[in-house]
Amino acid sequence: MYKCLIGEMTASYAKGGLKTVSGYTGWTRVNTSAYQSATHGSRYVNNYANKAAARRYAKFEKAGPMPAGSVLAKDSFAVRPDGSTSAGPLFVMEKMTAGFSPKTGNWRYTMIMPNGAVFGTTKGKGAASVKFCAECHMSMGEGQDSMTFLPEEFRKKF
Repeated sequence: MYKCLIGEMTASYAKGGLKTVSGYTGWTRVNTSAYQSATHGSRYVNNYANKAAARRYAKFEKAGPMPAGSVLAKDSFAVRPDGSTSAGPLFVMEKMTAGFSPKTGNWRYTMIMPNGAVFGTTKGKGAASVKFCAECHMSMGEGQDSMTFLPEEFRKKF
C-alpha cells in the first residue's frame, strides 16, 4: 500500500514548502515496514532520519542528545475497515540550535497535511496546533532528547 501512496504523499508534502524535508524518502529509514502508531492517529507510519540524525537515531534509546540540524520525518497513511487507503500527515521534528525553544527541548515540530497545507509549526504559523506534539515528546524526558521510538519488532538492525 505504501508503495502505491508514496508518490502522491511526497508530491503533496512538497507543497508545504518545508525545504528541510525535501527528499526525505532518500534518508535513512529506521523501520522495516510501516507500523501502526496510536500517538499519530492510529495511522501507519514510517520513520526517516536525515544525515545529521541517522547515526544516532538508529541507536534508538541509546541515541543520546541529537545535534542541531537533525531532522526526523514520519510520513503516515490510513487504512480503513473496507481496505481503502489514504495519505495522512507528515510529522517533522527538527533539532534547532540552543535557545530556539527551551520549552520544546529546542525541537521544532511541524505537521504537513496530506493536501500540502502546513497545519502548524513551533514558533510559527499555527504553533498552538502542534503544541500537543511537543508536550507528548517532552514527556519522554531529557534522557531520550524528547524522542519516542518505534516498537522493537519493526526496528532495522544497523
